[in-house]
Amino acid sequence: MTSDTTQTELVAEEIDALRELITRARVVLWDFDGPICRLFAGHSADRVADELVEWLAGRGLHSLLTEDERRSLDPHVVLRAVDRRRPGSDLVAELEERLTQEELRATESAMPTPFADPLIRTWKAVGSRLAIATNNSPRVVREYLTSRGLTSCFAPHIYGRTQHLNHLKPDPHCLNRALSAMGSAPHAALMIGDTPSDYLAANEAGVPFLGYARNERKQKLLKDAGATAIVDSLAPVLEALRTQA
Repeated sequence: MTSDTTQTELVAEEIDALRELITRARVVLWDFDGPICRLFAGHSADRVADELVEWLAGRGLHSLLTEDERRSLDPHVVLRAVDRRRPGSDLVAELEERLTQEELRATESAMPTPFADPLIRTWKAVGSRLAIATNNSPRVVREYLTSRGLTSCFAPHIYGRTQHLNHLKPDPHCLNRALSAMGSAPHAALMIGDTPSDYLAANEAGVPFLGYARNERKQKLLKDAGATAIVDSLAPVLEALRTQA
């Protein structure tokens, strides 16, 4: 079930392991950017991070970030770094809102992850309950789901970024919120994510994890974090679910 094993090459043991993950899951917790869509497919996250750094510099706050943080090209790295140094400040609130507005713009060109839409609808149709646990703004998630006609598959269980940025994954806060709201034990759930922070949050929450890695770089990051169940396409997940149904 790794990214060097395609759908047609899955061996019997891997198919059985995938089916076991699916069969046990009464609740499925989805990360958003990655497993459901490529949010920044047409609206560069690198550029957004650079603009946040430039905005801070324009306010004379260049020194709030280390050189590595300024070069990270990850807007969440920038946001969390500022929050660590100015927790709960108006500055953090304004920076978070700027990121949210950029994410909202990105939804206009977001690219659906192949097989994600039918997988979501099928999982819902067979009686599983679905939630989203993400570091993105919940406003952004709702905007995208509405555009795809998927809101009813998740609502009201969308748990995203809040003003408490210390609760971003790898902290399991959003997963625990989802589990509590849905009355689910961790072992009866499944988390689908594409980053080490997703895996670490799921592991901390006691939730089984299925990694989605669309390329070798993503696969290596997940493996290095400790993830063992990884697919490079959601197609075998959909096939296994349909077989089970």
